[in-house]
Amino acid sequence: MAMVSTGDAAPTFTATVGTSDHETFTLDDHLGDGPVVLAFFPGAFTPPCTNEMVALQDHLDEFEDAGATVFGVSADSPFSQGAFREEHGIEFDLVSDMGGTAIDAYGVAIDIADLGLHGIANRAVFVVDDDGQVAYSWAADEPTTEPDYDELLDAVRSA
Repeated sequence: MAMVSTGDAAPTFTATVGTSDHETFTLDDHLGDGPVVLAFFPGAFTPPCTNEMVALQDHLDEFEDAGATVFGVSADSPFSQGAFREEHGIEFDLVSDMGGTAIDAYGVAIDIADLGLHGIANRAVFVVDDDGQVAYSWAADEPTTEPDYDELLDAVRSA
């Protein structure tokens, strides 16, 4: 399935927030209140993902100043995500998409056969505006590549 790109309507999805109470996350609930950043990542605790989520955390004030809400999305269990957040002091919510609903809807599923991982999320970032349109989309050529955070912030500010 082709990846969602700029100008597309953002596919809505329901998943679980990676916190102890496993509340339900529905994208629709977060639209219309400033840009939403969906940062898909392959797996908690893998080095590039840690770098990226920590970098997003480092820029969190800037995202929040621009009125944006940031969510990390991966196929990890909510438990694993909760531990990952705690270990790295990540304050934004991580969304557990164990069923792959969002990963498939956004067309970012990849396999890392060496690690025995299939249908996990490629590293990709989407900015969704108040109208539910994708204002910015980026996906890594290699799962180890991180997004350009300045470019991402510019996209958020103009969304």
